[in-house]
Amino acid sequence: MKPLEFYTSQLIEHRTTRTSLVMRMRLLQVIRLIVFLAAILGSIFLFGQNLFFGLTIAFGIIGFSFLVFRYSNVKKTKLRIEALIALNQLELDVLNGDLSGLVTGDEFKNDQHAFSQDLDLFGMSSFFQFLNRTQLKDGSIRLAAKLTSNNVDVVISKQDAIRELTDKAIWRQSFAAEGVMLKTQISTSAVSDWFVSYKSFVPKVMKVVVPVISLFSIVAITLYSLDFITGTHLILWFFFGGAIIGRYLKNIGKLATHLGEIQGVFQRYSSLLHHIESENFSSERLRSLQMKVERDGHKSSELLFEFSKLCNALDQRNNVFISIPANGFFLRDLHITRKIEGWIAQNKEKVGDWFEVVAEFDALNSLGNYAFNHANYVYPQISTNSTQMEAEKLGHPLLKTEGRVDNGYKIDIEQFFIITGANMAGKSTFLRTVGLNLMMANNGLPVCAKSFNYTPVKLITSMRTTDSLSDNESYFFSELKRLKIIIDTIQEEDHFIILDEILKGTNSKDKAEGSQQFVQKLVKSKSTGIIATHDLSLCTLSDSLDEVKNYYFDAEIINDELYFDYSLKSGICQNMNASFLLRKMEII
Repeated sequence: MKPLEFYTSQLIEHRTTRTSLVMRMRLLQVIRLIVFLAAILGSIFLFGQNLFFGLTIAFGIIGFSFLVFRYSNVKKTKLRIEALIALNQLELDVLNGDLSGLVTGDEFKNDQHAFSQDLDLFGMSSFFQFLNRTQLKDGSIRLAAKLTSNNVDVVISKQDAIRELTDKAIWRQSFAAEGVMLKTQISTSAVSDWFVSYKSFVPKVMKVVVPVISLFSIVAITLYSLDFITGTHLILWFFFGGAIIGRYLKNIGKLATHLGEIQGVFQRYSSLLHHIESENFSSERLRSLQMKVERDGHKSSELLFEFSKLCNALDQRNNVFISIPANGFFLRDLHITRKIEGWIAQNKEKVGDWFEVVAEFDALNSLGNYAFNHANYVYPQISTNSTQMEAEKLGHPLLKTEGRVDNGYKIDIEQFFIITGANMAGKSTFLRTVGLNLMMANNGLPVCAKSFNYTPVKLITSMRTTDSLSDNESYFFSELKRLKIIIDTIQEEDHFIILDEILKGTNSKDKAEGSQQFVQKLVKSKSTGIIATHDLSLCTLSDSLDEVKNYYFDAEIINDELYFDYSLKSGICQNMNASFLLRKMEII
């Protein structure tokens, strides 16, 4: 099913479900009121008839509590359905060109990165904004890390995982909806660190003391009921239990306060992990992630849910009607705390892994969603020869399909292309097209092309060097520093190099000589890459260096109007347009 059809059908289905749930909630409210009024009227009518009066009160409380429980469950389901409605509406908005509902990822901008700033990875109308559908902060961070990692390993494995998630659109949305409902200001790293560093304070002897005290309390209460002991004896026994637990109340209070802050995190992560555990995955990458959330045959979602219930039980200590008698006679808080500490001791090393798996799936969800939304894209084939990159109809992923001009392109390993062309003819756009699709390919994503065959390689660029007032650096010096980084980097490991008009900050003669020497050095280092330039003297390098090839983007002036075809051609550009544009705009 095409994306537009899928999101539309899901939106209609979920809106219908929401209407049904709203009606059910209203019905439960009415029934709950009826039960409440019936219990009140029944208790008044049967007052004095102990048996029937008691049964009326009991059934009223049970019925009312059940209806409250049912109402709460239906409300939770409604919230989840509303999250799904919002997710599908967002996708429809994006398909219609409205990106206002997507975050820009400005916090991930880094002008010192190997390529992210040059390729518009982050910021308004960036690739990250188009791609990102993460619901968790950790997932967003992990997705940004993937895009900037320059990791070229196991590309096929990455592709398999994305392919599988692409086909699991319903599962992806269900997982995302659970993530939408997880609202917390607490970072999972802080939670993981707390677990690892936690020091138990309940002595091991309490494993015996608590049940013994509880047993004696039952005996004491029984004896008091049978008039074998007096109330004074029972109260003394109560204070004895209170004295035992009193030594630990301060530490228990601190623990309860901290757990109260993270309890909601564990409840929702339990649901997210359940989604991962209960799905059948076939790709090696997803299955290995799934295996990480199991411990000794126990599902992590069940373990987290168990811990969440313990936290909830400890939270009941704030109810004095429960905590005072339960602690005095049964050391309740001490018993629950001991179980919590036992859980922490058994699972503290795994909590961080569980959070990481959820974050990884959250990030991968975005990649699967992107592939689903671009069904016309192709998965790159890994080259088995000297081809670095060969593409048919290669296009820029951020440009609209209508009016976009795609180009064929083939470059072998250790070749270097010099691309010339008039202003606005498409040189810089083509460089970003190549760079962005290469980054996508390295991450296992399908690319914007009819076919794409390549040898995985890391990427480094220099396209948007700026001067730095804070560091008192000129534009030219900033550019030199960037070029030095490139030279140092390719000496350690092969990179695909993309350069746009290098040495812009110096005069023409310096620029020509310096640029030629720099390209010669790149070729000598057996590098591969492309450089766009207005300096036609660079094109003469192809006469002495077989590795250098010339390509260009053309511009034509027809009937005093400027036309571009944005098509990559072999050779050297002969038509420049600066003077024409100056005259056309009446600047000269």
